Amino acid sequence: MGRYVIRRLLQAVPVLLGATLLIFFIVFKLPGNPFEWMSGGKRTPPHIAAALTEQYHLDDPFLVQYWYYVSGIFQGDFGRTFSNVPVSGIIAGKFQVSLNLALTALVLETVIGVGLGFYAALRRGRAQDTMVLAATLLLISVPTLVTGFVLQLLLGVELKRSTGIDFFPISGAYDGWRSYLLPGFVLAGTSIAYLTRLTRTTLAETLRADYIRTAVAKGLPRRRIVGRHALRNALIPVVTYLGADLGTLMGSAVITETIFNLPGLGQELFRSIYERQQPVVVGIVTLLVLVYILANLVVDLLYAVLDPRIRYA
Repeated sequence: MGRYVIRRLLQAVPVLLGATLLIFFIVFKLPGNPFEWMSGGKRTPPHIAAALTEQYHLDDPFLVQYWYYVSGIFQGDFGRTFSNVPVSGIIAGKFQVSLNLALTALVLETVIGVGLGFYAALRRGRAQDTMVLAATLLLISVPTLVTGFVLQLLLGVELKRSTGIDFFPISGAYDGWRSYLLPGFVLAGTSIAYLTRLTRTTLAETLRADYIRTAVAKGLPRRRIVGRHALRNALIPVVTYLGADLGTLMGSAVITETIFNLPGLGQELFRSIYERQQPVVVGIVTLLVLVYILANLVVDLLYAVLDPRIRYA
C-alpha cells in the first residue's frame, strides 16, 4: 500500500504541472493592462508600470514567468498580488470558509443522496421509487440561483418570522456550523439528485447479481445481505463520485457564496478575475487542483476498504 501511495503521489506531479501551466497561460495571456484597476481605470504612470512589470517579470518570456511561479509553489509561496500582498495570506482565510461549505455540502449530499438512493433501490418500481426519482428530477431542473433565493426566503426569513428563532442564518459566516447548513444544501442540491440516482441504480443492479441470489438461497438474513454484501460493492462508484465532487463543490460555489454572502474562494476568484489579479487567480486554481488530487488519492485507497478483492501490488 505504501508503494502505491508513493507511486500515485509521483503521478500527481505532472498533473499539477499540466494544470497550472494551462491556467497560467490562459490568465497571463489575457489582453489588457493588469495595472489599470490600481489607477481606477486610468492609465498607470509609465514609471510605476515599468517598475511593476520588472518586479513581476511580466516582460520575460512566458516559460520564464511560469518557472518563477512553479519554483515558488514548490517552496510554499503562491506569489504576491500587484499590491504586494502575499497570495497565501489572501487564500488562507477564504479557504477555510470554502472548505467548511464544501464539507457541509458533501455530508448533506452523502447522507441524503445515499439514503434516498438506498430507500428507492429497495422499493424499485413502487410508488416510493417514483416519488424519489421525481424529486431528484426537480432538483436537477431548478437552477441553483432560484433554489438559493427560494430557500433563503422560506427557511431563512418566513420561518424566523413565524417562530421567532433563527434556525437557518441567511447571510455571513457568523453563526458557526449553522451558517453553512442552508448554503450547503443549495450547493449540494444537484449533486444530491445525481448521487441518489447513482446509488439507486448501482444498488439495484448489485441486488440482482448471482452472489446475492446465492446468499438469499442460503437463507442469510436480508439485513446482512443488503448491508454487508450488496451495499459495500454498490458504494464503490458512489465513493468515486464523492471524491471527484469535493473539488467541484469548492470550485463551483461562486453563486452560492454570493447569495449567502460567504467570504470564500468563489467570491475571491470572481473579484480577482474582475480586477485582473492574475497571481490570485492562478493561486486559487492551483489550490483547487491540489484538492482534486488528494481527494482522488483518498478515493483510491478507500476502494480496498470497500472491496477486499481489490489489492495493490
